[in-house]
Amino acid sequence: MRGLPGSGKSYWVEHFIGLLGIEQSMHIRQYGYFSTDSYFYVEGEYQFNPQKLAQYHQANLTAFIHALARQEPVVICDNTNVAKWEFMAYEAAANALGYQVRVVLVGQPKNAEHQQLCAERNRHHVPLSHIKKMGHLFEITE
Repeated sequence: MRGLPGSGKSYWVEHFIGLLGIEQSMHIRQYGYFSTDSYFYVEGEYQFNPQKLAQYHQANLTAFIHALARQEPVVICDNTNVAKWEFMAYEAAANALGYQVRVVLVGQPKNAEHQQLCAERNRHHVPLSHIKKMGHLFEITE
């Protein structure tokens, strides 16, 4: 997954796995769905700590690779992935282990109206100024 905070990445994932049926969607949520954001929850409350970001990104990547190694049928990384280098390791690991990779870009990160919408609806209170910076830096890949 790729997109700005509030773009609808998690919503897209929930819709996608919901179409697969209750048993498979529950399995994916438990064993094949990875987001660095999940590491910032403390007793059910999101508490972003920038000092932990690199550590949590590494933990998320490690968990993702373990799921691939277990041959989970569907493995999803739900991060912003603003730059290509941010998802290269996920993509490379999946390709190396024989997975078909689908990169899903949600929204139009460079579009000012989209950035405004993201600022209004993101769950982690990322301010518009930061979303605009992310949008400016966002690498659109083929």
